[in-house]
Amino acid sequence: QACTYPCQCPSQPLQCPAGTSHVLDACGCCKVCARQLGELCSLQKPCDHHKGLYCDFSKIHRGSGICLAHEGATCDLLGKIYHNGESFQPTCKLQCICMDGAIGCIPLCSDDLRLPSPECPNPRRVKFHNKCCEEWICEEGSEENRFETAMAVFREDPARKPELNNLQENCLVQTTEWSACSKSCGMGISARVTNDNPQCRLEKETRLCVVRPCDFPVEKTKKGKKCVRTPKPRQSLHFEFSGCTSTRSYRPKFCGSCTDGRCCTPYVTSTTEVEFRCPEGDFFQRKMMFIKMCSCHYDCPRDNDIFLATYHRRMIGDHV
Repeated sequence: QACTYPCQCPSQPLQCPAGTSHVLDACGCCKVCARQLGELCSLQKPCDHHKGLYCDFSKIHRGSGICLAHEGATCDLLGKIYHNGESFQPTCKLQCICMDGAIGCIPLCSDDLRLPSPECPNPRRVKFHNKCCEEWICEEGSEENRFETAMAVFREDPARKPELNNLQENCLVQTTEWSACSKSCGMGISARVTNDNPQCRLEKETRLCVVRPCDFPVEKTKKGKKCVRTPKPRQSLHFEFSGCTSTRSYRPKFCGSCTDGRCCTPYVTSTTEVEFRCPEGDFFQRKMMFIKMCSCHYDCPRDNDIFLATYHRRMIGDHV
């Protein structure tokens, strides 16, 4: 179809299945749901290039093609083989994709935690037989223990009981330390749990982290020293995440190495909002870890596996 300008896009927000990218059409006008592996495609209905897919017009005529993946390794999950670029759902709670031999998944169910509050003194997760995901229900208690449970996370105020519109004012903020970065090199994820929000609800919070680039040169240590200093790149660099690039450049510190077999990981960090720009023109912000100090220790991650690692070391705190 011929492109018409100015662009006229649907006013309704785009609703795409979980794990499906929003990409621009051939006119560069409107966002559409990207076509997945094996689906029909065209210039107006492009393939999901974030997953390495392209539209092959050689097999189907009349301006249509089929989404194929560039050459890449297959994935093996519990004996079942998935092709590079293939999306699949191993359970009703996960949407996964095979990316050149590696499997990445996003949860389809919310894993948020919930503290007692005046509006919901006894929260409980319940599994319904006709639904995949568990849901929160609020059990009503007697008036005597209604606020007794809630006050466990709210500051005591003898003058009056906490009201619904004063949740944040009376909230006793509880925040865990950030977890170790999920990757020893390259872009990873660090997480913590906090109730520092208007609902005073305990929720999981994540930030991006780079302990060191995977191709970062290892500096030589001085005689008698057991830990390489925290190095900085000579030139400023842009961070890349999910095919998008940070709008400004940074000169972050990275962790060096230890010469006596110990691991060198972040010890003191700060968290900053970083803005990213995507090829389609979208902008988004993500929290990101910036290293201030590293330390050597023997509690090392195993095989850099965020699911199987025995690595539970925590940093001493986050300094904003």
